[in-house]
Amino acid sequence: MSDRRPVAGQGGGVREARWPLFVLVAATVVVLDQLTKAWILANLEVGRPVEIVGDWLRLSLSHNTGALFGLFRDSAPLFALFSIAVIGLILVYEARAGRNLYATLALGLLFGGAIGNLSDRIRLGYVVDFVDAGIGSLRWYDFNVADASISCAILLLIALAIWPKLGEPREVAASPGEAPSADG
Repeated sequence: MSDRRPVAGQGGGVREARWPLFVLVAATVVVLDQLTKAWILANLEVGRPVEIVGDWLRLSLSHNTGALFGLFRDSAPLFALFSIAVIGLILVYEARAGRNLYATLALGLLFGGAIGNLSDRIRLGYVVDFVDAGIGSLRWYDFNVADASISCAILLLIALAIWPKLGEPREVAASPGEAPSADG
């Protein structure tokens, strides 16, 4: 029995979801995210940045009680519920992604990032952010491995929206005298 779930594809064919890859990508993101956050919590104090590449890149512990870019502060419980709904949608979309490699990678990154930040919201009541990039007083919002994973996923999903065939399996041409296969 295969661990891949068949999914109805376009054109009447059957596609299989890439669940093992999806789970591997998501699990890798969650593990890296939680390990880096544990290390940061054990070694840094809020408001005491540590320079990595001069002032351009620093480790700076911050507690994000809101959402993306620190919006809607002190709303962690609300965003925890929202995250659970989004996680459910990601699973539905992965079931529909079929054999599209880029869609599976994007959804795995998105799922892992959502789980990583949800874990913080449930355990701590805030998300641990620690990467601080910028020049002088021009700083980007602090972020973490889960946030970076979500950002990469969004870029991949935008690429898929622009180029829908990106990541679809390529059809192999039949040899002369050979009929094309029915599973295409």
